Amino acid sequence: MNIPGPSARRRMLIEAVVVVAATATAQVAWLEKDDVPPDEIAAGFDDAFRLAGQLVEDRQLNPAVLPRLQMIDEVFSEMGKAAGVDRWTREALSTDAGWDRARRLAREVLTAEGEGDAPLPDICVIR
Repeated sequence: MNIPGPSARRRMLIEAVVVVAATATAQVAWLEKDDVPPDEIAAGFDDAFRLAGQLVEDRQLNPAVLPRLQMIDEVFSEMGKAAGVDRWTREALSTDAGWDRARRLAREVLTAEGEGDAPLPDICVIR
């Protein structure tokens, strides 16, 4: 089994953060392209977020961004616990305060990492 190197793992994390940081309009278009639900944004971030600690150890990620990444993770976790509110719709991407907060934090991470405006990555759909 090939295990991606540190720079590839960093790219995976940055791409996940780019998706979270995108405007609601861009996120909706990204989701519609492959007909996937909005929770895929959070799931992709969750998968990549697990790499953050090791990326700091590998000096591929500034340790100063870890608190912001953790806050994004907490926002998504809180959103998942909200009863009676559907925060995982395409409409919610532009109206929900949690999405707005996650987006703002993600933009701060990208700025701190020196990442400019990047196109949203392709989605790898396995069906």
